[in-house]
Amino acid sequence: MTIDRSAVLTILDTILTPDGRSLAARDVVRALDIQDGAVRFVIEAASPDEARALQSASSQAEAAIKAAGAASVQIVMTAHGPAAKAAPKAAPQAAPPNLGGGVKIGQHPTPHQGGPAPIAGIARIIAVGSGKGGVGKSTVSSNLAVALARAGRRVGLLDADIYGPSQPRMMGVSKRPASPDGKTIEPLQAHGVTMMSIGLMLKEDEAVIWRGPMLMGALQQLLTQVAWGTLDVLIIDLPPGTGDVQLSLCQRTQLSGAIVVSTPQDVALLDARKALDMFAKLKTPVLGLIENMSTYICPNCGHEAHLFGHGGVAAEAQRQDLPFLGELPLSIDVRLAGDAGAPIALGDSATAQAYARLAQRLIGGGMA
Repeated sequence: MTIDRSAVLTILDTILTPDGRSLAARDVVRALDIQDGAVRFVIEAASPDEARALQSASSQAEAAIKAAGAASVQIVMTAHGPAAKAAPKAAPQAAPPNLGGGVKIGQHPTPHQGGPAPIAGIARIIAVGSGKGGVGKSTVSSNLAVALARAGRRVGLLDADIYGPSQPRMMGVSKRPASPDGKTIEPLQAHGVTMMSIGLMLKEDEAVIWRGPMLMGALQQLLTQVAWGTLDVLIIDLPPGTGDVQLSLCQRTQLSGAIVVSTPQDVALLDARKALDMFAKLKTPVLGLIENMSTYICPNCGHEAHLFGHGGVAAEAQRQDLPFLGELPLSIDVRLAGDAGAPIALGDSATAQAYARLAQRLIGGGMA
């Protein structure tokens, strides 16, 4: 059995480095040469410290390429510049929350081989994302989860915004999760929804000061160590942007799809397009777009105003040939309900009915 360049590159794309990216994605492989089944290449690190960090990935690559049929494998590690001098004081980095029994959240992620994997017991996983903050993505996530639960679905809600968790306040829960066996984490229940957030393990005003590996390790733990049970759908409230959490989630977890939330104005749509591009590049299907804060009805006179414009998200969905899932109004009642920990979708107001229609649209389309 022989091996070619394409097969080697495919293998290198499955070998993850400590920051969660593959050797191929990090663009550190140089001078790849294959002759008579002998594979040779260089891993070019930016510093001696990085070279040491990549040693494990190098060993994994060597073993995987040999197993794929290479007669021999020679990998040379190089590094630019001298080793960095030790800093007199380490940069501030908060210790991982400890749930007892040895469970600490925020440890470095474990190596991951192969493509995205499902989570046992969960039928569908939907990520709710946005290109920027402030468009109401977390509000949409919590209310959609409640609306789906009211429609009879078994629903989970994961707050993946590690730096800015807001779901504990929005869902009205503050109890600290437990780990009876020191391995699994027991989620909490709120309004018929099974939920988990790192915010439940921290003081409300305590900042998370972590680098990328701890961030991705926390996400991995919240997905795989939480006892989610049997769910019809897990809603994942993503942080804004297109960074580590989104990349790790799409590469490691088998998502049913993503929903992108935006407000109608052009500046929000610019960032929403970046989120759509990210999901396309990560081969995550986009289930549809939602226009939040679409209209405002004056509570005194009933006048309807479009404070952020109107129809921009629907037009973008049409332009990109994606489903438009609906409009959600701007209402002070939504804010008050979220602050009180009782999502607006629990009631029967016009806004609650809008979320109920959104939930039914997802259920009817086989997406939830």
